[in-house]
Amino acid sequence: MMGFRKGRYEVGFAETAGEIREAQRLRWLCFIGRGRPADAPEALDADDYDARCTHVLIRETGGRLVACFRMMTLSGGVEIGESYSARYYNLSRLRDFDGKMVEIGRFCIHPEVRDPDILRLAWGALARHVDEQGVAMLFGCSSFIGTDTQGYEDTFAMLRERHLAPKRWLPRVKAPQVFRFARALRLRKPDPRRAVAAMPPLLRSYLAMGGWVSDHAVVDRQLDTLHVFTGLEIGAIPPARAKLLRAAGA
Repeated sequence: MMGFRKGRYEVGFAETAGEIREAQRLRWLCFIGRGRPADAPEALDADDYDARCTHVLIRETGGRLVACFRMMTLSGGVEIGESYSARYYNLSRLRDFDGKMVEIGRFCIHPEVRDPDILRLAWGALARHVDEQGVAMLFGCSSFIGTDTQGYEDTFAMLRERHLAPKRWLPRVKAPQVFRFARALRLRKPDPRRAVAAMPPLLRSYLAMGGWVSDHAVVDRQLDTLHVFTGLEIGAIPPARAKLLRAAGA
């Protein structure tokens, strides 16, 4: 996938160690550094998956990095155990998935930036990659800020009611600490307005395209997040929305 420019933003790949470090720095600001001093040189979010992934960077034209995410392409479900998500979820049911898969990870937008075009450009870049590589499924972990479930009850209740993975793909529990929201909130009727307001923008995008989630959230103390496994089968995306995504990456 070639880089491209749209409006005031440029989308491209990290090609040097310095650019990957920039992405790791932004990830630290978004996931770990909330409310902490940001001047320490070790203020990076880095792991062993960085060397195995392609890093997508979105910059203001000629300047500041405003968003990033990483991609790891798998030949099919047979390789699902190599994914980052498999560290936290039992994904054995997805081993039978027949088709290329791409794991999307560490998606983040600079905390000082509020522009919906950035998320659209990210999906445009993904649409390009999906088309060029013949990808059949996108997946990853969608993160909620903090590890306290309070304030997210309506969101999780809506996920349980409308967006659980089909049983044939449903992830099972693996992480030591989880919130089994499908069980805990089985009697709660969600307030749609509050549910959507508390939902991460990336997850809203996945669900609007026909995506689905696990029936539990993992409590991630390292990144100070709650996250749900999220999958999107490319064939389930409504044609009109797929056309918009391709236009964003044109």
